[in-house]
Amino acid sequence: MREMINMIVVLTALTAVSGGLLAGIKTGTEERIERQIFQYQLAPAMNDIFGEVTNDPAKEKFELESAGVKYKFFPAKMEDGSKAVAFETKGKGGYGGDVGLMVGINLDTDAIVAARVTTHAETPGLGARAKDDPAFVSQFDGKTMDAKLGLKNDGGEIDAMSGATITSVAVTNAAEQAQAIYRELKPEILKLIQ
Repeated sequence: MREMINMIVVLTALTAVSGGLLAGIKTGTEERIERQIFQYQLAPAMNDIFGEVTNDPAKEKFELESAGVKYKFFPAKMEDGSKAVAFETKGKGGYGGDVGLMVGINLDTDAIVAARVTTHAETPGLGARAKDDPAFVSQFDGKTMDAKLGLKNDGGEIDAMSGATITSVAVTNAAEQAQAIYRELKPEILKLIQ
C-alpha cells in the first residue's frame, strides 16, 4: 500500500512540474509566435490587398468579438482617400483543415478590395493553388456585401478551382463568414477608425 501511495505522489509531482513547464513555455513564446504569424502570413496578405496606404495598419489594429471569437482588424487609409479594413477568417471544410482568408473591405462602398489566402494545409499543386495563384481569390475583388460569395454550383458567384473543389468551398466559407462578421460589426468598426 505504501508503494502505491509513493507512486501516486511521484506521478502527481511529475504531472504538476510538467504542466507548469508547458504553461511557462506557452506564455513565454506567445508574443513571439504572434509576431511571426503577422510578419510571414498576415502582413504579406495585407500588403497585397491594400498596396500603398497612407497609414500603418499594423500599428492601428484593434480587436472586436463576434460569436465569442476575437478578430484582429487592420484599418487602412487608401491613397484615394477612402478607408478600408482587413481581417482574417477561417473557412471550415478544407481538405487539410481550415483555410485562412484575409479580406479587405472598403468602408465607403462596402465592397471587397481584395482577398488573399493566409494559411492552409491543402494538397500541393491542387488546393494549395488558392494561395499561390491569385486568379481564384481575385474573383472576390469588387464584390459587395450583398453578393453571394458561395460557389456557382451552390447558387453563388464564384467559380471553383479545377480539381480543388473542397478547398474552394473552404475559401468561400471564409469569405461568407467575413461578409457576416463585417455586416454585424461595421458600426463598431466605424467608431474605432479615425
